[in-house]
Amino acid sequence: MRRKNLALSTPTARCHTNMVTGCANVKNKGKCRSTKAAQLRRRRTLRYLETVRSTANSILGGQNMRYGYYLPTRGPLSEPDAIGEMVGQGELMGFATIVIADHIVFPTKVESPYPYTVDGGFPGQGDALEQLSLMSFVAALTTTSRLVTSVMILPHRNPVMTAKMLATIDVLSKGRVTVGVGVGWLREEFEALHAADFDKRGPVSNEYLEIFKKCWTEDPVSFEGEFYSFQELRCAPHPVQKPHPPIWIGGHSRPALRRAAKYADGWHPVGATAASPLPPPEFEKLMDELKAMTEAEGRSFDELFISLKAPSYDPGVTPTGHDRLPFSGEPGQVVEDIKAYEALGVEEVIFDFRARDYGETMARMDHFMTKVVPQVD
Repeated sequence: MRRKNLALSTPTARCHTNMVTGCANVKNKGKCRSTKAAQLRRRRTLRYLETVRSTANSILGGQNMRYGYYLPTRGPLSEPDAIGEMVGQGELMGFATIVIADHIVFPTKVESPYPYTVDGGFPGQGDALEQLSLMSFVAALTTTSRLVTSVMILPHRNPVMTAKMLATIDVLSKGRVTVGVGVGWLREEFEALHAADFDKRGPVSNEYLEIFKKCWTEDPVSFEGEFYSFQELRCAPHPVQKPHPPIWIGGHSRPALRRAAKYADGWHPVGATAASPLPPPEFEKLMDELKAMTEAEGRSFDELFISLKAPSYDPGVTPTGHDRLPFSGEPGQVVEDIKAYEALGVEEVIFDFRARDYGETMARMDHFMTKVVPQVD
């Protein structure tokens, strides 16, 4: 079993969006009236603190498995106050990682198939907060959470500008950025943004990764490539993390595995969907393939961090129409799934707890941390 000695970030009792005082009105800076709702919120927060403290040894101490969650980027859950409370509560509960998705625009007519649904249809409506702007906002509201682009579509943005923005967020967050990247699937979005040629997005992405690393480690920096070139630029300040923020590659196609083997510090695939379930036997084969590719690049496979995304979490619900998906069903079933993937080398699982409203979303997060995680160890 692959295992590195990785400790969870310990949550700190800090006021996020004046959460501990019960005030969700940032403009009033904690001076809101002590309403019954505010008092209930404060008591709930204190209960979370007590739970985290009393179960620290079982949840955090002695366990290498980390847990994270998707941050909503659209709808009521993406309102500033809701985001502030969610990321604050998330840290208090013990979640280590926040992941943020990426879409800049979404054409009204789309023929490109989405790879993570059976029918190829995209489940969203296309509205989304911009990824790096949101990450910067969340960095200011958190103290321990690792902030992950999950994933950034590399060819959509200017590589030098993007390298500078990521370095800036890493500085402002005191070294908490992880750069999860992918090559994209939506041809129409590429065309709308006048981005790189969609059919060359793989080699373009590889080149952009090389640019990122140079901009983060060299001063001055020059680059001569097929798609992008520049000479003698200063791109400081460099990131806090050395030599640079971790780079994770999303996806599990052969090109994605080759990209991870050559360029990445981690692999960040999506599983547990009907279109892409990646059950343990299939996942093990992919891990073996990635290991062989990584070693062929002259790199140590053990240095890759493995973070698996499970796009839904709905306690007690087993999807109908197919076999049970990993991480679905009752707490005991989810526990066994986590253990199975951990035995294969997975070091982190990311869940999508988003529900119809804030209360239900937080209830799912609480359910996972109190009913599932203590049983994993």
